[in-house]
Amino acid sequence: MEKVIVKAPLSGVIYPIEQVPDPVFSQKMVGDGISIDPISNELTAPLGGQVTQLHSAGHAVTITHSSGLEVMLHVGIDTVALKGKGFDALVEEGQAVQAGDKLIVFDLDYVATNAKSLLTQIILTNGEIIAGVEKAEGRAESGQTDLMTVTIAEDGGLEDEGGGVESVSEAVIIPNMTGLHARPAAVLAGLAKKFAARIELIKGEERANAKSVVGIMKLNVAYRDKVQLRAVGPDGEAAVAEILPELQSGLGDEGTAPVISPASVEIPEEMTPAQGPKSGDPDLLLGVAAAPGIAVGTAVRIQEERFEYEEEAEDSHRENVRIDAAIEESKNYLEALQMNLHMHSDPAKAAIFAAHREILDDPDLLDITRSLIAKGKSAEYAWQKSYSSYADQLAVLKNEVLAGRANDLRDVGKRVLRILTGKEAEELQLPGSAILLAEELTPSFTATLDTEKVKGFCTTTGGATSHVAILARALDIAAVAGIEAAILEIEDGTPLILDGNRGTLRINPSDELREETLSRQAAIKEQKEKDLAASGEPAVTKDGKRLEVVANIGGLEGARESIKLGGEGVGLLRSEFLFLERTTAPTEDEQYEVYRDILLALDGYPLIVRTLDVGGDKPLPYLPMPVEENPFLGQRGIRIGLERPEIFRAQARAVLRAGAHGRICIMFPMIATIQELRDARAMLAEEQEKLGVEPIEVGIMIEVPSTAVMAEQFAREVDFFSVGTNDLTQYSLAMDRGHPKLAAKIDAMDPAILRLIELAVKGAHQHGKWLGICGGLASDPDAVPILIGLGVDELSVSVPALPSIKAEVRKWTVADCQLLAEKSLNAISGSEVRELVGNAR
Repeated sequence: MEKVIVKAPLSGVIYPIEQVPDPVFSQKMVGDGISIDPISNELTAPLGGQVTQLHSAGHAVTITHSSGLEVMLHVGIDTVALKGKGFDALVEEGQAVQAGDKLIVFDLDYVATNAKSLLTQIILTNGEIIAGVEKAEGRAESGQTDLMTVTIAEDGGLEDEGGGVESVSEAVIIPNMTGLHARPAAVLAGLAKKFAARIELIKGEERANAKSVVGIMKLNVAYRDKVQLRAVGPDGEAAVAEILPELQSGLGDEGTAPVISPASVEIPEEMTPAQGPKSGDPDLLLGVAAAPGIAVGTAVRIQEERFEYEEEAEDSHRENVRIDAAIEESKNYLEALQMNLHMHSDPAKAAIFAAHREILDDPDLLDITRSLIAKGKSAEYAWQKSYSSYADQLAVLKNEVLAGRANDLRDVGKRVLRILTGKEAEELQLPGSAILLAEELTPSFTATLDTEKVKGFCTTTGGATSHVAILARALDIAAVAGIEAAILEIEDGTPLILDGNRGTLRINPSDELREETLSRQAAIKEQKEKDLAASGEPAVTKDGKRLEVVANIGGLEGARESIKLGGEGVGLLRSEFLFLERTTAPTEDEQYEVYRDILLALDGYPLIVRTLDVGGDKPLPYLPMPVEENPFLGQRGIRIGLERPEIFRAQARAVLRAGAHGRICIMFPMIATIQELRDARAMLAEEQEKLGVEPIEVGIMIEVPSTAVMAEQFAREVDFFSVGTNDLTQYSLAMDRGHPKLAAKIDAMDPAILRLIELAVKGAHQHGKWLGICGGLASDPDAVPILIGLGVDELSVSVPALPSIKAEVRKWTVADCQLLAEKSLNAISGSEVRELVGNAR
């Protein structure tokens, strides 16, 4: 592979690009590179090539090497605002230069006193052709120091050289309803990178490097756009042959069917197979259950909102004033929305929009926006680029909670764009029983839905933990997320049945099925009313065994609501809600006050606090953590507490102090080894001794198979277990529970999971310890008899499920449950287990 030497264009001190006080550079939005704090005022060519770009302000120039490598030299930070003053360009665009040739002379004193910084960036702007970079450190001498040694990838040359064969495809029509957005663009780039040939995607007169996701997306390829592939290189023909059918069939977007142009040559059907529905039934689409309930209604498609604006602007001061005014107006709207939701729904959900207001004050978001404005961009362009960049970074995180927050960021971003462009939000014309179909919905849109008309919605993105799903549950709207993309092709007015309990959508149901579903809805409503009326009674089986039914909560409001619905305590307080969506860690006193207030609200019932459960998949702004290839198998849960003991100890002290106000227990997440447990207990014991308070009960989450297998050994060292079936299931089945293609296959009723729970129960009871279930399985009525039969002592469920789960316990005898559990352990799948339960009812 070819190596290209980039010489220092200036003399001065070398700084890593990550330390540049401009997020556009430090976050490598332009590309990787290096920075120099200059002591010389002549910018020289760092390598031979052609001047392919010279900014009119004279502060930035790009040199393209014969290898295709593009090197941008940017003198100072926000120097575009100087409008050329202090700079004298010595070259022109298109001019050939040699390494060491003078490019720009600038006034050091003037720039230093009138710009944000003199730091000069040397940026490699086309990273897709780079295989590796070695960077110098210390001091640079202009024209002498080898600043960077760049290894060009084998497919990096952008010139049609070397006698490669050129292959150009026929024109094809894009079948993706939402165009080549991030997901199909990433698939296309991944396919293209398999080949050595240079591959381009062509749309009209525009073209993009098909190995660059950003390049593809910049083409703005929409539904039914005509495109071609062009490949140059020894394997160019093979590249076109392999990629073209994938492009025609939608690059994996489910439910996308090939679109054949009448003017084109007919393509044999076997070359472009449309992917069938997961269910095998074209009228039954599958997704992830996001909010419970059943909706019978008609389809209403929600189209993605688009904005039109200019990219460039002349007056940076005016653009800054405009963005400030738009942000302030957005804050006022969100405050009103927050107050309305607080009064009429759940105050905990209103906090979502408090978090949205915090996003508008995010310093990095504003820094990027202002930096781009200073570089001559309009307020609209700068804001859109800023929030989209952050949202895209969040969207690819493996953790479904943080990935879901990308939608929150886009929601906030679009609200500001709407104000900047003067575009009014389109008013929906809704039928009496609407079921909304969309790629994604924003939280603010969801919160303002007319629930008299909207009975449910489906989205192709998102999951059960997104803010949209949380709001749907608060508003009692059935919802399915991560559903097949075929929903985007359903015509408005099509009759539908949405089942938010099972995560399904039935298209064009028969009249008989509609009537049957409506009858089932009425029966469910009647049963819910009965369960609520009896929620204050204990959960006792027909033959006298009592189970504790407690709540999973995320704050004080959840505790208060749980008592109203018959909860007998809190089996899981997700304490990370105290730590998320803020810029500093909560203090010991702040945490103590929350735990104390929850204990007082519980009025004698117990509270179990799970210690902070974050990691590389759930980063905190004040807790820097390296990005991990697989954060679910990295530093998370108790491992973070052990690595950052100051955070763990502050939380432990707050929990211990709160014990003066009621029965409080502490629970450690993601314990995988005995040593992790012992290390955490040792720190807890030290803080207890310092405070001079009584010891409290200590438990662990069973979330990884190793802990379940070794439950007997762990039981000797703890007071209780709580099984987190969500993580236990995904770790045991090796399936990400937030993955839209795998979520439907994940079932905590799988016999493998039930056997792990059985092991944990036996290990606990052997040493006289109790075991609860705090994962989603505890809130599943079908699972209740199985868990009773396995010997589970406590069920910790979502707050709304408290009445129905207590009612479910009362329907069974222990003997019947044990027989059912035994049969379930010998089943071969979760669906077979559910069938066993259905037959036993």
